[in-house]
Amino acid sequence: MGTRPTALPRGLRFSLKWGTLGLGPVAIGIHYLAPDRALLLFAASAVAIVPLAGLMGQATEVLAHRMGSGIGGILNATFGNAAELIIAIVALRAGQVEMVKASITGSIIGNILFVLGLAMLVGGLGHQRQTFNAQAAGTAASMMLLAVAALILPTFFHLMVREETVRGIQRLSAGIAVVLLAMYLLSLAFSLKTHKHLYAEAEMAGEHDAPPRGLAWALATLAAATLLIAILSEYLVASAEHAGKALHLSETFIGVMVIAVVGNAAEHFTAVLVARKDKMNLAITIAVESSRQIALFVAPVLVLLGLAVGQPMTLEFSLLEVGAVGVAVLIVNSIAQDGESNWLEGAMLLATYLILAIAFYFLP
Repeated sequence: MGTRPTALPRGLRFSLKWGTLGLGPVAIGIHYLAPDRALLLFAASAVAIVPLAGLMGQATEVLAHRMGSGIGGILNATFGNAAELIIAIVALRAGQVEMVKASITGSIIGNILFVLGLAMLVGGLGHQRQTFNAQAAGTAASMMLLAVAALILPTFFHLMVREETVRGIQRLSAGIAVVLLAMYLLSLAFSLKTHKHLYAEAEMAGEHDAPPRGLAWALATLAAATLLIAILSEYLVASAEHAGKALHLSETFIGVMVIAVVGNAAEHFTAVLVARKDKMNLAITIAVESSRQIALFVAPVLVLLGLAVGQPMTLEFSLLEVGAVGVAVLIVNSIAQDGESNWLEGAMLLATYLILAIAFYFLP
C-alpha cells in the first residue's frame, strides 16, 4: 500500500546525516567555484541526493505514522517517489525530455528487477524458502501491465501512422495520463480501504520500524530536503550531458542506469535489509509498489505538467524502453504467482537487469 519504511541502523543514519550536511554543500561549492568541472559536479550532486532522499523517506514515514493508516498511506504513496519526481520536473523544465523518459524506464525496471532481485538473492541466501502474500504482490504486478499498455500504444500509434503525428501523440498521451491517474486513485482505495487486509503484514512491519521522531522534525526535514534536492537536481541535470560525453555514455543510459538509481538508493537498501530479516512481504511491497507509483502517478503527472509548462512530454518511448519494461513486468508477474521466493529467482532478476543494462549501454 505504498509503505516505504526507512528505519535504518544507527550507523547508517549517522552517515545519511553526514552526507546531507557534507556532500550537499560540496556540490554547491563545485557549482560556484569550479563550474567547468561538469563530471565532478554531476557525481557530487548525484551522491548528495541519495542521503537526502533517505531523509525525505524518513520524514514521510513519521508523518504517515502520526496521521494514521489512511492518511499515512496516501502520504507514503504520494511522497514515496518524491526525489525522482523532483529530478524529473527539473529535467523536464530544462527540456531534457528524453532523459526524463529514460529515468522513468530506469525507475520501473530498477525496482522490479534490481531491487527485488537483490532482495530475493540476499534474503534467499539466509533463508532456504521465503514467502509473501501472492494476491497482494500479484495485484500490484498485474497493474504494471497497464503501464506496459500505456507505453506500447503511443509507440505503436506512431509506427502505424506514417505521417507527422506529434500533436496526435500528445493528445493521446494526455488522455492515457488521465486514465492512469484515475487507476492510481482506485488502487489507493483498494490498498487503503477495501482490501487493506492484504497489506496488513507490510503495514505492521512498517509501523514497527517507524522512526520515533516528532512532527516538527518531520515537517522541517521534508521542507529542507525538498529544497536541497531541487537545487542539486538543477546541477545534476545541467551537468549530465557533459558528464555523459566525458564518460562516453548516452543520455538514455545516464537516465536509465544512473539518474533512476539516485532517488531510489536509500529505498533499495531498505528492501534488501528487510528481506535479510525474512520480511519478504515488506520487500516485495517496497519494490513493486514503487514501480507502480512511477508508472501510474509520476509518469502521467509529468505528461500533464509538461503541457502546462510548455515542454510537452508524451508517453511514446523507444522500442528498447518499451521492451525492457515489458520483459520486467512479465517476469515479476511470473514470480509473484506462487507466493514464494528463493535466491535463484533473485539471481535471475539481476541477470535480466544486467542484460538490459548492457543493451542500453550499446544504444547509440
